[in-house]
Amino acid sequence: MAWNWNVWLIPVRWAFPYQTPENIHIWLLIDYTCDFIYITDILLFQPRLQFVRGGDIVVSGIILFPMEVLYYFTGVNSLLRFPRLLKYMVFFEFNDRVEAVMKKAYIYRVIRTSLYLLYSLHINACLFYWGSAYEGLGSTKWVYNGKGFAYIRCYYFAVKTLITIGGLPDPTTVFEICFQLINYFVGVFAFSIMIGQMRDVVGAATAGENYYRACMDSTIKYMTSYNIPREVQNRIKTWYDYTWKSQGMLDEQELLVQLPAKMRLDIAVDVNYAIVSKVALFQGCDRQMVFDMLTRLKSVVYLPGDFVCKKGEIGREMYIIKQGEVQVVGGPDLQIVFVTIRAGSVFGEISLLAGGGGNRRTANVKAHGFANLFILDKKDLAEILVHYPESQKLLRKKAKVMLTKDKKPDEKEAKEAVQIIPPRPDTPKMFKAALGVTEQAGIEGTFAMLKKTYKPQIVDEVTHISTKPSPSITGCTFL
Repeated sequence: MAWNWNVWLIPVRWAFPYQTPENIHIWLLIDYTCDFIYITDILLFQPRLQFVRGGDIVVSGIILFPMEVLYYFTGVNSLLRFPRLLKYMVFFEFNDRVEAVMKKAYIYRVIRTSLYLLYSLHINACLFYWGSAYEGLGSTKWVYNGKGFAYIRCYYFAVKTLITIGGLPDPTTVFEICFQLINYFVGVFAFSIMIGQMRDVVGAATAGENYYRACMDSTIKYMTSYNIPREVQNRIKTWYDYTWKSQGMLDEQELLVQLPAKMRLDIAVDVNYAIVSKVALFQGCDRQMVFDMLTRLKSVVYLPGDFVCKKGEIGREMYIIKQGEVQVVGGPDLQIVFVTIRAGSVFGEISLLAGGGGNRRTANVKAHGFANLFILDKKDLAEILVHYPESQKLLRKKAKVMLTKDKKPDEKEAKEAVQIIPPRPDTPKMFKAALGVTEQAGIEGTFAMLKKTYKPQIVDEVTHISTKPSPSITGCTFL
């Protein structure tokens, strides 16, 4: 505010006769109030260490040098306050802070560029009145004639001159001709810069929307060239429209990819941690592990009726509902709703936590209305858990509970029985024959007969049996 007072009013007080002995005390009071604001800013609001090291203390000394002592010789001349304009850095700092807090900063940029144009006309109006006073008010048709509100009439002249509207009296003296030539050159140069800045501001404000339109137009052109069904095209257009309106972008990762990893993590924590921290699956895990996981989440929008996953598909990711809700459906036509899952819930975690590969989905899940989901890939989670063994053990324990809680008791017991007491293999045929002969002829006669008749076979069979324990014996020993 203090800087704007000086930058706008110093030229006016120097050129126009608005500073008079009757109101001089008001001008001086406002001037010294602005000086007090300058001093307060330097002493209280500037970081002292940075202020001294940066050399700003020297600049501030020049800005606040009391040139008003020269009023004793020249009278109250506003040009002696010109050093106060050197504190221009506060103006740009103010602009940066305003743009940082505004949701649509381009609006402020348009206003600021327009003020630049108005200020250039303001300076030209002051110079025109000074030139008219130098030539003599009303001395020629070109100069200001001294009638009416001086500032408004001179500002009108500045607008017609700098914008080159025309219709002005022709200059007659050398001073008037030179002044008018400089005005024309400055006007063309200044307005070309202003128009260029305005174009850049508007272009930057609509860059995101232009990118969205270009992506959508390219997609429509592709679908048209390959004769994609009209229903599919309409769903894709709806996805584009909803994603852009809800997020203001098509892919959040493209926006954050240029930031350092630490800043991406800070943004992810501020935006997504409140949702992920409520997921029961990750409660008890290392907090830093959850932070690392946040940077791997991908936001995806599903349209009403879109299937997020289908039963029997290979599961490679889990889902966290950010906005909206999904339904678990079944039945012959997949129209029976078993359960509705709302924001903050997680599903698909069994496929993510189960060991090995080829884990298939156990249910059909589709979006009920527009749904924005976070997707965590199995590979990304595995890379994170390598650095957090305690969290990995906890998640494995939870995975075992999830995998076993839905199994039927009889099936579970049958499986355990198979694992603990395996079935006995069949008795070898040669051994059965030997037992049968033994029952009829006795042990000694039988083995003598076998020794004479099947000596080679018996030797081989006994050798084979001696290398392996008998199944029946093994079973008896276990029991």
